[in-house]
Amino acid sequence: MRPLGPQGPSHEVGLSSSWYQGTPVALLTQHGKQTLIRDPLEAAMGCRLVHTDAFDTDQLGTFTGDVARAGSQRDAARSKARMGMQLTGARVGLASEGAFGPDPFSGLMPWDTELLLWVDDAHGWEVLGMAHGPARHVQRELGTMAELQQLAAEAGFPEHHLVLRPAGLADATHIHKGLHTPDALAAAFEACRNASPQGRVLAESDLRAFANATRQQLIRQALDDLITRLQSACPACGAPGYWVSERLPGLPCAECHSPTRLPLAEVWRCSACGHHEQRPMAGGGLADPMRCDQCNP
Repeated sequence: MRPLGPQGPSHEVGLSSSWYQGTPVALLTQHGKQTLIRDPLEAAMGCRLVHTDAFDTDQLGTFTGDVARAGSQRDAARSKARMGMQLTGARVGLASEGAFGPDPFSGLMPWDTELLLWVDDAHGWEVLGMAHGPARHVQRELGTMAELQQLAAEAGFPEHHLVLRPAGLADATHIHKGLHTPDALAAAFEACRNASPQGRVLAESDLRAFANATRQQLIRQALDDLITRLQSACPACGAPGYWVSERLPGLPCAECHSPTRLPLAEVWRCSACGHHEQRPMAGGGLADPMRCDQCNP
């Protein structure tokens, strides 16, 4: 078996960790993500995570909306990675970025999409890890302590922290974030209710990583996905990150044999050298006629 990298490529999963043995990898975060990432990343890739909090990442956007995020989720992750690299002098950077919205199926359930972006300026490539799933995210206007207690139970408090602000006030200085004890929650509720022109309080989940246990689970899953991709080497150049770039439709219907919209094959592509290949979908077979536009229009 030929070794990976400059000495010769190989497409064996796990070999590409040799690219980053001892390499400093910058991680800029103020929200405790280094505690989720450091041990599994260093064990899998042989790199050395260099954490910095020398920049206030809330300036790039906040979940509470007091600072809007510019650009896409991936753009924000890239900005964080490059800023961490600039602050630490590392030539490889890693950044985590989450986004919340309705689920892609029914549109009724809160949904979290987590990205982990690996930026390697030494070799000129990016590798993306991703995970998504149901979020623990509640948001409601309240008037009584009983309503607050009901919301806290739904939100999974105190493992999931809460944010309170006075209803009817746009001043961000009145926001109380990171509430995770009953006493602090009660005190913030009274302060917000007294400050509100309507005597009411806006309550929501705190979606920062250290404050949201469900989000932490998805960040770990995104890290697992990133590591798997980093450990997949291009068969042409040996670079990490050889992965599926698209899925091609056309799986034949089992009844009429017409092509369906279900995937027939995957395209694997290297972001470093551009090498790509088409592979049949695992399992293959034929499509259920219920998924065929001809048999079930």
